[in-house]
Amino acid sequence: MERIYLDNNATTRLAPEVLEAMLPFLTDEFGNPSSLHALGRGPARALSAARRAVQELVGAEVESEILFTSGGTEADTTAIRSALAADPARREIVASTVEHAAVLALCEQLERHEGVTVHRIPVDGDGRLDIDAYRAALSPRVALVTLMWANNETGTVFPVEGLAELAHREGALFHTDAVQAAGKVPVALRGTDIDMLSISAHKFHGPKGVGALWLRKGVPFQPLIRGGKQERGRRAGTENIPGIVGLGRAAELAQSVDHGGMRLLRDRLEQGILARIPKVRVLGDPLDRLPNTSCLAFELAEGEAILMLLDRAGICVSSGAACASGAMEPSHVIRAMKVPFTAAHGAIRFSLSRGTTAAEIDRVLEALPPIVAQLRALSPFTAEEVR
Repeated sequence: MERIYLDNNATTRLAPEVLEAMLPFLTDEFGNPSSLHALGRGPARALSAARRAVQELVGAEVESEILFTSGGTEADTTAIRSALAADPARREIVASTVEHAAVLALCEQLERHEGVTVHRIPVDGDGRLDIDAYRAALSPRVALVTLMWANNETGTVFPVEGLAELAHREGALFHTDAVQAAGKVPVALRGTDIDMLSISAHKFHGPKGVGALWLRKGVPFQPLIRGGKQERGRRAGTENIPGIVGLGRAAELAQSVDHGGMRLLRDRLEQGILARIPKVRVLGDPLDRLPNTSCLAFELAEGEAILMLLDRAGICVSSGAACASGAMEPSHVIRAMKVPFTAAHGAIRFSLSRGTTAAEIDRVLEALPPIVAQLRALSPFTAEEVR
């Protein structure tokens, strides 16, 4: 059975062009880029070329602002810990309730064990940040604001440029986790008040295990990993040249993506589902959302059961639930949006890629309605409640 993959916010297929670019650095071009001999010079040039490609992707001023990491989690952790180290008098962080676990888990650790105060800003029913609560949390005690550019579950986009400006008025640094945004929406950092930005290659058809932190020139910085002088002394350890080359090539390809075409397919999926299945909610900002992301809540049907039955039909998606104490519970994003109980447990995320086709969307529209009907027939609620 040929599978339809609509879980691209989790990870993407490695692009053939990316693999082709990486292969020489897994074989003949194996030298250490810090070496001065011929076998080191090729990897060193490739390292610089990848840095320029990432610079172009995020609209950075200079290539030296790009710091390669092992992925988005390391980039987030580096940004947060560096900001706290920059001014020991500032011991507060501002984040949202819907951040990725890479941010929220570290914030919890800092709060519980390191005496840091964390302000968690709520969102509304569409996943939009409470701007009044955000303004109220800002003060001269805040070291860092860390807010995602776009949400991984709903696709809701935060107005990070304006939020960064507000943070700077209080002297706080501003970091954005752009792991889901890069390669899907335009990112242009020149002229903004954003100080740090995280990306991860495998979210836009690059390899896993490599990412980058953009660090605006002049921003105070403390390395997370110390040792050698790699990455201008900001991240020790011999560089993952094959991965970095793959990240660079993926960044080049991402700049020519037809986001409008992806949005049309997403809308075709949503409109088709809403026309065929009653009692479905589209979660996320209806106007400002990633073009590839559709999070739908099916009332009176378990999301995990929908996922498994779609999987049997050869369709790969993800649910908005997480296993807690043996029971499926809505994710922290769904809970933060206060989605009603009858719908929260039926949340499914469809995330498209530039390789998604109209035929694949039509196959989902054919397979999904009977699956939801089957599950609702098993519901303890009456049929009247889903009409």
